[in-house]
Amino acid sequence: EVQLQASGGGLVQSGGSLRLACVVSGFPFDDYAIGWWRQVPGKEREAVSCLTKKDGSTYYADSVKGRFTISTDNAKNTVYLQMNSLKPEDTAVYYCAADSSASTSGNTWSHIWMYDYWGQGTQVTVSS
Repeated sequence: EVQLQASGGGLVQSGGSLRLACVVSGFPFDDYAIGWWRQVPGKEREAVSCLTKKDGSTYYADSVKGRFTISTDNAKNTVYLQMNSLKPEDTAVYYCAADSSASTSGNTWSHIWMYDYWGQGTQVTVSS
């Protein structure tokens, strides 16, 4: 059974940093992608970043480029989202999700229907 466990959220001041972690288990193969998404009440879930396990390709939303970095520790089966220079508008519930299609690309990573496994959310709150 595929499971994703997200953690690392919290309260931070504007300009601060947080690192989110997504522990992935149960995948029978290594050709999948992990995406980070976020959602605020009343709005659609928004794609933040994605990493493909097979070749390490990374993708970012324009709103986080240069501030957020996605990475993986294969030994720990964990994907991280390092968030620096946080802004109040980054406040949201952050989710990690897996795309098992083996076809993740720059054109598909931000489409929510590509993701078939979701972890629980972790709250990130950035105060001004």
